[in-house]
Amino acid sequence: METLSAERNAFYQELSRKIKILILVISFFPFILTTGFLFYRFNLTYTEKIQAHVSELVQKHTQNIDTFLSEKLGNIRYLAYQLENNSTKSIELFLKTNLELLEEEYPDSFTDIGIVDGNGIQIAYEGPFNLKNADYKNADWFQNAIQKPFYISDVFAGLRGHPHFIIAVRVRIDGMEHILRATINFTGFNSMVENIQIGKTGIAYILNADGQLQTKADIRIDPTIIASLVDYKNPESRTIITEKQDPAGTRYLYAISTLKNIDWSVVFRQDVRDAFSELRKTQMLTLILMMAGCIAVVAVTFTLPRYIIKLISSAETKSEAMNRQVIESGKLASIGELAAGIAHEINNPVAIMVEEAGWIEDLLEDEVLKETENLAEFKRALKQINTQGKRCKEITHKLLSFARKTDSTINDVEVNDAIREMVSLTAQMARYNNVIIETKLEDHLPFVRISPSELQQVMLNLINNAIDAMEKTGGTLTIETRKSRIEQNHIAISIEDTGPGIPKENLDRIFNPFFTTKAVGKGTGLGLSICYGLVQKMGGKIEVSSQVGVGTQFRIFIPFQDSSNDTLTNEFNSTIV
Repeated sequence: METLSAERNAFYQELSRKIKILILVISFFPFILTTGFLFYRFNLTYTEKIQAHVSELVQKHTQNIDTFLSEKLGNIRYLAYQLENNSTKSIELFLKTNLELLEEEYPDSFTDIGIVDGNGIQIAYEGPFNLKNADYKNADWFQNAIQKPFYISDVFAGLRGHPHFIIAVRVRIDGMEHILRATINFTGFNSMVENIQIGKTGIAYILNADGQLQTKADIRIDPTIIASLVDYKNPESRTIITEKQDPAGTRYLYAISTLKNIDWSVVFRQDVRDAFSELRKTQMLTLILMMAGCIAVVAVTFTLPRYIIKLISSAETKSEAMNRQVIESGKLASIGELAAGIAHEINNPVAIMVEEAGWIEDLLEDEVLKETENLAEFKRALKQINTQGKRCKEITHKLLSFARKTDSTINDVEVNDAIREMVSLTAQMARYNNVIIETKLEDHLPFVRISPSELQQVMLNLINNAIDAMEKTGGTLTIETRKSRIEQNHIAISIEDTGPGIPKENLDRIFNPFFTTKAVGKGTGLGLSICYGLVQKMGGKIEVSSQVGVGTQFRIFIPFQDSSNDTLTNEFNSTIV
């Protein structure tokens, strides 16, 4: 038995291990594959969305700056045209009048305006500084402006000592080449550039072709980061999105867009952690959900196999119990057949004995034998033989009758008759164990439609159990029947003994298969289990109450058909007919 139990445990452990592996493979593989794919696609899509959003903002911002510079260049070129065609006017008056018009039309855009001759001397000036006759012949902007129709310079400090940049247009005055120059308000221009703001770390600034800042910015600039990416000769490459790491180890998202009329780049820079903060939050939430899913899978992996094994074990135990019950039922059936055969064999000689006793009694009527001294004793003995023979015949007849009723055919059964038959069958065993059987059977109980043999089996088991319980001390077994006052349309059968009682901890288990408190070899533990099943099959129920030292009571409730309903139904049918 121990070897069998060890083998079964080993089988269950192996089965549990295989189920766990199967659950993990079936659950984790598609779960991780699907989650990983969605995670990758979401990251890619979100990254593209962020980059597209930044690119669009930078392009629009670049267009605004381009529009601003083109507009200011157009203003100065228009003034140059007016100056060329109206050279007879006073130049100082022309500059003063038009600067006032420009300041009125474009507030905070122009700082001053002046005319520089071919030698780099500013011959006329209008503005807040004293720059008339200023010498610009060595200035980079002058060298470039004298060679081109127009020129926009980089930001420089110059003679005034403040950052500024100029727009210069070549103009002919009195047949001589001159340059009409205007200074753009750097503060206003810088504010326009910095107007773009995304997130907490996003900033915008302008770099020239050498990677030098053209706007104010409280940042460190590494020109090599941008210089390698910008191609001012390729106008098709307008906006570049990239990620770079600075020498300090911080990774930034860059959006770079070039201006049209000048070799400047509008650069937007944002810390990657800031730019993708929402993505990081979503990733973290996804990871948490993924971990929760994994934990759930692991929990199911270790819980479900245990539950399945428990169900299999329970089913196997029940199957074994049913097999044992079938075996025991087969044994009981074989014993019943054997008992029937023995009863039949005993019945024949008993019948012969009774017949012979009758024959002897007839012989004693002979004249000769009437004179015998012991005639009265012979007659008494013959009468006793005849009485006991008939009693044996009655017992064997009942035993044969009980053995024949092994089928489950449903019939109308009179409960009291069935109980009397079982009491008669067990009366001798009760007397042998000093047990007195008392019956309190209510008259005129309705018939119940059940299997007679099944009711006999239930009653026989309960009576035998009660007698066995009182075999050492003796006692009283009371069997009572009546219409139930608790369960409507039920007959209540009570089997109550004055035995030792059943401990409270065993009451909930007495109907379990193979549970018995009898000594080894005296009980299989199937009797009450079979009784419970048979009563359930009848549509009734069985209850038990017990008190140690006082006794035990079994109550059976069997339903019957209400005769009043039958009468009403018959009357209704006859009325219809």
